[in-house]
Amino acid sequence: VQLVESGGGSVQPGGSLRLSCVHSGDTYGSYCFGWFRQAPGMQREGVAAIDSDGTTTYVDAVKGRFTISQDNAKNTIYLQMDRLKPEDTAMSYCAAGFSCGRRWLRLVPVDNIWGQGIQVTVSS
Repeated sequence: VQLVESGGGSVQPGGSLRLSCVHSGDTYGSYCFGWFRQAPGMQREGVAAIDSDGTTTYVDAVKGRFTISQDNAKNTIYLQMDRLKPEDTAMSYCAAGFSCGRRWLRLVPVDNIWGQGIQVTVSS
């Protein structure tokens, strides 16, 4: 399984970005997909997850601002990020795992399959 992210960049506070993650390999129906992030000097943390049945989970810090979705025909996971704040600045990682939901986001399992990461910077 391989994950390739795109769509990061720099934006002013209040702006929007959309991250994409194309997954390849034997992924259909087998994994939960999600987004994690790591700010400088901080531990990696969960952001949002989507299960194979489309169930979504968000951490409180992004709820109402971020939307995770998937396009199975394109093998792509999206993270639409609106009303971005400076504290959203981080390296963002797409991940695939065998568990899902709030606990998966909280534990950040080391055996997740990870993308290479993409920078998101929110600054005026």
